[in-house]
Amino acid sequence: MRALRLRNFWPYFLGNLCSNCGTWFQNIAQALLIWRLTHSSFLVGVVNFAQFVGVFVLAPWVGSAADRFDRRRLIIATQVIASAVTGGLAVLQATGRVTTPVIIGLVLVVGLAWAFAMPAIQAMVPDLVPLDVVPAALAMSSLTFNLSRAIGPILGAAVVAHWGIATAFGLNALSYLGLIAGLLSVRPHQARRSAGPRLGWGDSLRMVRSDTALLALLGVVAAISVTQDPVATLTPGFSSEVFHRSDTLTGLLVGAFGGGSALAAATAAGRARDPVRRLGTGCVLMGLGILGFALAPSPPFAYAALAVAGFFFMLTNTGATTALTLEVAPEARGRIMALWSLCFLGTRPPASLVDGALASTAGLRPAAVVLTVPVLVAGVAMAVLRRRVPRLREVGACPPVVAEPPAPDLPGVTATK
Repeated sequence: MRALRLRNFWPYFLGNLCSNCGTWFQNIAQALLIWRLTHSSFLVGVVNFAQFVGVFVLAPWVGSAADRFDRRRLIIATQVIASAVTGGLAVLQATGRVTTPVIIGLVLVVGLAWAFAMPAIQAMVPDLVPLDVVPAALAMSSLTFNLSRAIGPILGAAVVAHWGIATAFGLNALSYLGLIAGLLSVRPHQARRSAGPRLGWGDSLRMVRSDTALLALLGVVAAISVTQDPVATLTPGFSSEVFHRSDTLTGLLVGAFGGGSALAAATAAGRARDPVRRLGTGCVLMGLGILGFALAPSPPFAYAALAVAGFFFMLTNTGATTALTLEVAPEARGRIMALWSLCFLGTRPPASLVDGALASTAGLRPAAVVLTVPVLVAGVAMAVLRRRVPRLREVGACPPVVAEPPAPDLPGVTATK
């Protein structure tokens, strides 16, 4: 809780929590709307694809933008755009003019705005607190996402059930104002900005390709992101076709996963000194949790399994993200966080399409089982690599000493301790 006592952090924390809760209102509402219009898990996956494809396509450039420009202004601009678009979606739904292509198109625009916001949001956290508080601040920043993941889906499903989908969209449009207010209340430290040339895919990947430890950490982030996809794509189908309940049960299923994540976030905040040590075990246990959900005979079993999966999802994601952040020079942090966004959010578009296609052809349960494979493989690989790669026993173990700015032809990571 150290970070929350800092005047320069708690307004950001509360604003981000408000915005993330609204985002989950949107996620639940758009998934239920598509399901009610089409009864197709594949098209639910297509909407998730549209939401995250911008991160996949724009990752190197948005990371460079987070290093070049004022991060606070960049985030505020993206929140204004997202608020306007989701407000328009609420109006269209309220007037009965919304269609599946319209939903997909507007969700794509919001996803493009978030593609620019996410690296800047991740990179700005260390600009708000002293260096020794960075691990706790990162864990608390992750808590905003996971606490909202516990609260948002349940409240969002309740709003949909009582006041309709348009109200859920409208509340999300208003929630962006919370993050804007929080950002206007803080004064970030002025980190050095990158003055090098604009980066492309090859330049961004070159920053980490020679460092096995950083590649392994990004691989873990990608694996856990792929394996969590059934929680977003398959839960409407599980609610009505597997458990034979109302489709609003989706909110409780997603909320169970988020509740486990929120519980783990508080645990992670106190165990950030060696963030890599339990990554392998955490990946395996997350995979077993999703497997339990896939095979659950009833909703209570599904809640328990998803809570376990969410708990270890959060521990592994926070551990890998903290280690990555502590290893990067401030002037390159936005680009590394763009690669993090590519692994965490950019993998979701293909995962959603594969997940939805498998559910439509092989069934909901087999699709969820198949999606556990990436994180189980990552867990075994991480356990092996940690014994063979000394850097993985050192990365993130202590705050880095920021080196001189890197040479223009090799921008990015410094491994100096």
